[in-house]
Amino acid sequence: MIHPFFSSTLRELQLFIRSWRFWTTFALIVFIFAVSGPYGTSERMMFGVRLGYWLIVHAVTWTIAIGLSVTAEVLLRNRLRHTLARMMIGSLVAALPIGFALGVIDFAFSGAWNEMNNGLQRALVALPLCALFCLLTYTAMHRQIAEVSTPQPVTPAPAASIPLAEPEILSRLKPQNRGSLARLSVQDHYTEVVTTRGRELILLRFADALRELGTTPGLQVHRSHWVADQHVEKLRRDGGKLFVVMKDGVEVPISRPNMDAAKARFGDL
Repeated sequence: MIHPFFSSTLRELQLFIRSWRFWTTFALIVFIFAVSGPYGTSERMMFGVRLGYWLIVHAVTWTIAIGLSVTAEVLLRNRLRHTLARMMIGSLVAALPIGFALGVIDFAFSGAWNEMNNGLQRALVALPLCALFCLLTYTAMHRQIAEVSTPQPVTPAPAASIPLAEPEILSRLKPQNRGSLARLSVQDHYTEVVTTRGRELILLRFADALRELGTTPGLQVHRSHWVADQHVEKLRRDGGKLFVVMKDGVEVPISRPNMDAAKARFGDL
């Protein structure tokens, strides 16, 4: 199982990777640096070399800054309320490894460490750049970051909106008779199926018909009768006999062994 910290961090990293706004901002800044040639690069490098240099510089520094910025955003989520503040802390911490990374890149292009002869000096120079990077990134993507970092409440669907699986027995009926099941009754070697759209005799044992009811709520009230809960109106006693009165007015007898179950289920109707 992936730890929640790593899972959340990966989600936010994927947000950057998939965002066209992020890549547009990145490309625009690389182009501006390549054209303007800051930090003496316009004097020392031709445009093509300068473009490659700033592309590598920004790819490395942005990778470090994004990684630490997202890590700080996730780790400090329960301590600091504002997303920008969490990201800024991570970006400023990134200045130190970025300073050393800049030294390695400069050495690769020039063979020397130039005037900034240690990583700490480069880190100090990188601090305002890291802050600028954080502001640019937050401005371009704060809505997406907020959507990922804010857990969305899960609202359970109302029970009435969850459709029950259609009982298998309905597939045996003619299309015009396929409605909500009301009751089943034994008729010789047949089972009579009564729905809200009609009734039909099917050549099927009663026991097999009961197995094809699926999740339809109901009760077998007699060895020859089954009734659906939603179509029961009330119970009626006639002497020592008990009947289920259906909503269509039909009375279904309840056998003595099933009286207690019927009273428990429908007694308050």
